[in-house]
Amino acid sequence: MLYSIIVPVYNRPDEIDELLASLTIQSFTDFEVIIVEDGSSLTCEEIVKGYEGRLHIRYFYKENSGQGFSRNFGFERAEGDYFVVFDSDCIIPPHYFETVNKFLSEKPSDCWGGPDRAHPTFTILQKAISYSMTSPLTTGGIRGDGERLGKFHPRSFNMGISREVFEKTGGYKITRMGEDIEFSLRIIEQGFSTALIKDAWVYHKRRTSLKQFFSQLFFFGRARINIGRFYPGEVKMIHLMPSIFLAGLVLSVAGAFTLVVLLSQLWKLYAGYALLLFIHATVREKNPVTALLAVVTSFIQLIAYGAGFITEWLREKGVIR
Repeated sequence: MLYSIIVPVYNRPDEIDELLASLTIQSFTDFEVIIVEDGSSLTCEEIVKGYEGRLHIRYFYKENSGQGFSRNFGFERAEGDYFVVFDSDCIIPPHYFETVNKFLSEKPSDCWGGPDRAHPTFTILQKAISYSMTSPLTTGGIRGDGERLGKFHPRSFNMGISREVFEKTGGYKITRMGEDIEFSLRIIEQGFSTALIKDAWVYHKRRTSLKQFFSQLFFFGRARINIGRFYPGEVKMIHLMPSIFLAGLVLSVAGAFTLVVLLSQLWKLYAGYALLLFIHATVREKNPVTALLAVVTSFIQLIAYGAGFITEWLREKGVIR
C-alpha cells in the first residue's frame, strides 16, 4: 500500500524541517509527501528542496484558504491508496508507518487516527501543555478515546483516510473552526469505519507560549459551537464542563470579596483539583517543575475553552457580535 502524507503549512518552515527529518528514518517507506504552502509569507520551499533526494516529496504553493481546504488541495493531487494528515508541528516516530500498515493489513479500516505525546526534547512548557491536552483529569483525556466514547473521531493532527473516503465525502467542507471534527462525523455518518491505532502516536509540539495556548483553546471552545451548527447533537454535557469550571472559578473569586459563605468555600474545590493535577502530573511526567506548570496549563485549557464556548454561544444568540 502507498501512503500519501499531506501537510498544510503556514509560516512555519522550522517545524516542517523537523517533521521531514523524522520521515527520513521511517522503518516503512512506501509513502510520498505533499507539502501544501497555504499562502505563507515565510515559505518552506528551500527546506523541502533539501529533502528531495531523501524523500518522494512534492511542494505546492497556493493562496491562503485555511488548513481544511489546503488538505483537500493535497488530497486531489495524492497518488496513494491512503491519505495521511499531519499538522506541521508534529514529529513522527520511526515505527509509525510500519505500525499503521500492519494494523490495516490485519484490520482494514476506512479512517484511523492515533494519539499524541511529548518528545523528550520538548521544553518544560511544551511538556506541560502536552499533559493538559492528553490527561484523563482534563478535557484532553476525552479527545479521541474511542473505547470510552463509542465511535472514534480522529483529529487532523494525526489522521488517515482511504482514497474512497475522500472520493465519496469530498473531503473537508469547512476549513477552520472544528473542520476535523465535522469531517470525522461526516465520515462516520456515511457509513465508513474508523479505528484508533494506539501505537501510531506522534510527538505534537502544539504551542510554545501560554498566550498562544490560551488563544488556541479559546478557538477550540468556539469551534465546538460551530460544530453544533452542523450537528446539534454534538454539543453535549461534557462540552459544557469547561464553561461550568470557568463560572465556578469566577464565583469563587466573587465569594472571596463578598464573603458569601457558600461561594467563599468554592476555592477549596479548585485547590483540591489543582493538588490532584499536580500529583498526577508529577507521577506521569516524573518532574515536579513540569507538574507545577501543568497545573497552570490545565487551568488555562479549561478557562480558555470555556470562555471561547460561551463567547461563540452568545454570538450565535445575537447577544454579542
